Amino acid sequence: MATLVVSVDREGGIYRDAGIETPVVGEAAVRDLVTEIGVTDPEDSEVNCLLEALRVTRDIAEEGEETAVAAVSGAGDSEVGSDRAIARAIDELVAEHSPDAVILVLDSAEDERVVPIVESRVRVDSVDRVVVRQAHDLESSYYLLKQFLGDEELRESVLVPIGLTLITFPIIVTLAGTAAAFAAITAVLGAFLLYKGLGIDEEVEDIPAQARDAFYSGRVSIVTYVVAGGLALVGVFAGAIEVPAAVDTTDSAIIGSMTFVYYSVPWLALSALVASTGRLFDEVIRSEELSSAYLNLPFGAVAVGMVVRGFSAYFLELADVFEPFSVRPVEAGPVAFEGVTLEPPSARLAIFIVVGVFVSLVGVRFATYVSDKTIEEEIVGPGDQG
Repeated sequence: MATLVVSVDREGGIYRDAGIETPVVGEAAVRDLVTEIGVTDPEDSEVNCLLEALRVTRDIAEEGEETAVAAVSGAGDSEVGSDRAIARAIDELVAEHSPDAVILVLDSAEDERVVPIVESRVRVDSVDRVVVRQAHDLESSYYLLKQFLGDEELRESVLVPIGLTLITFPIIVTLAGTAAAFAAITAVLGAFLLYKGLGIDEEVEDIPAQARDAFYSGRVSIVTYVVAGGLALVGVFAGAIEVPAAVDTTDSAIIGSMTFVYYSVPWLALSALVASTGRLFDEVIRSEELSSAYLNLPFGAVAVGMVVRGFSAYFLELADVFEPFSVRPVEAGPVAFEGVTLEPPSARLAIFIVVGVFVSLVGVRFATYVSDKTIEEEIVGPGDQG
């Protein structure tokens, strides 16, 4: 059978009152069921749910697809008992009719809790939610609110920020004024939205598990990550202590930013180098075959650091913060080098770029040597060849 349309009532109260056992299968049987339930309780929304199931079945049959309709209800005295009764009924329907897919017809958010039960046994193509038209607004609002309050993740994501806002806003207004309160609340809410929208919360949730696995598995990277974090903090501090002097001299925020970058980049590049090297050691210990991406990481970190530092030095030299790039005189016995000074600021930039590109090429060559790939495969990639 192609499609089975199933009307599900998780609570099953109306079925118990009418003394009806489910599953009830077949269009004629469901039509009789509508009459019997309607006479028992004309106000129950399950009547509309069954009628919707019959309508969906008719529409599918008119399209020339094989279909059947069934009604299923929970028969237990508890939620667990009802769910298990529904699971048994679905198993019986699947074993008897072997449907390719199921369309569920429900009348409440409570019934939607059975969707995972059905999905674990057969593919669910659609979930049709029936709301009585006369009570559409009230019932929809009620069930949406009930579903919202029953979802722990939604409560934490919405109610907690609103509650904290309502608590902190009057405190900040009292201490710093209305403008400061609006600015602080807006900034915090914006940061929270970015935190949730970019999925940072999911990454943060995985950090404890990853750290625990790293400790238990004896990974080298757990140590190198700590060292890399310390080097990154040193880099930020090294750049920050040079910014006041540059800003006092030039009175330019851009020059201050370039000064911070110039003095912090070596430490940040070293931090990335240490972290990537630790990750590379982990791959060496764990896998016999090394990926070229891990082999390229340390060289890439150094190359990027060289290029970024070259650009920051270029801007600082243009602003007369740095003197032109020069090489000091060197004497080694009979050989003497008088030194050289490169006047154009672009000369310093070119040297850094050339060195960065050279380091990157060395990384590619090293990766090809270790992973036994050709340079064409390394640069173009296996998916682009042909």
